[in-house]
Amino acid sequence: MSTAPATVEGPETVIDVHHLTKSFGGRKVVDDVSMSVKKGRIHGFLGPNGSGKTTTIRMLCGLLTPDSGDGTCLGFDILTQSDRIRRRVGYMTQKFSLYQDLSIRENLEFVARVYGLPDARGKAKAAIERLGLKGREKQLAGDLSGGWKQRLALGACILPEPALLLLDEPTAGVDPQARRDFWNEIHALATDGLSVLVSTHYMDEAERCHEIAYIAYGKLLVQGTVDEVIEGTGLVTWTVSGPDVHHLQTELSKQPGIDMIAPFGLSLHVAGHDETALEQAIAPYRDRSGFKWEKGEATLEDAFIDLMGRSQDNFR
Repeated sequence: MSTAPATVEGPETVIDVHHLTKSFGGRKVVDDVSMSVKKGRIHGFLGPNGSGKTTTIRMLCGLLTPDSGDGTCLGFDILTQSDRIRRRVGYMTQKFSLYQDLSIRENLEFVARVYGLPDARGKAKAAIERLGLKGREKQLAGDLSGGWKQRLALGACILPEPALLLLDEPTAGVDPQARRDFWNEIHALATDGLSVLVSTHYMDEAERCHEIAYIAYGKLLVQGTVDEVIEGTGLVTWTVSGPDVHHLQTELSKQPGIDMIAPFGLSLHVAGHDETALEQAIAPYRDRSGFKWEKGEATLEDAFIDLMGRSQDNFR
């Protein structure tokens, strides 16, 4: 894990950008972001709402020009070759952007023709079959549920056979089964060699990525595998469960040596960076009747809560 990832040279790197900065209204929305994404990998881009994920993605595919910084996407310069990047990238936005009054088949055929693909009808039919949309070809896009709209939007993105997919919170507002189906398809595409950068704030989705990067208040805080990110926080974690953990949380939050407390159902994750100080802080509470203490492993959510706690809000 590193806060400034080393450049990975060669054709296996599909995104390689350095020190990207973008401001709106005098506020830095993206502040000195450097990152790399390898070919055929699913790279999760995480962070709270307003953290700069969408702005970064738009700079990567040439829809926005950074105020400073440079780099390449698919081997093309993001500052001078944005047109060539856009032709080889599939970009799926948060908002459904296809035609509501056209059917699934009509939408896909239209997209195929816009890209000048031969046999537009055949391409649309193949996408319909791959994404499990067969039998719904004549259904209007506007009548689809969120999960089916998501499948249609993904089908439109992969029609021109892009080398890179940029997915901006594609599963927001979608039910759990649709989310799982979507991720199964993303992994299948990555297995076929497609590279994916997907922004999300769901921890279970982050854990399905090959690598993740976490951005908060415009700054990229960490990048690496899930295990590397968790290990890099240096958190030592205890789990305590019992009938009145909320009251216990109030008491523990005042103790030195405890750097993070997070409720999980009927239990609390109590964590710190100094193991000795943490042990001393919880020692008086270990023998309290009705509470069960177990030493555990820090989770990805623990790591992100800790990172957020150490970040500076750029709205201030």
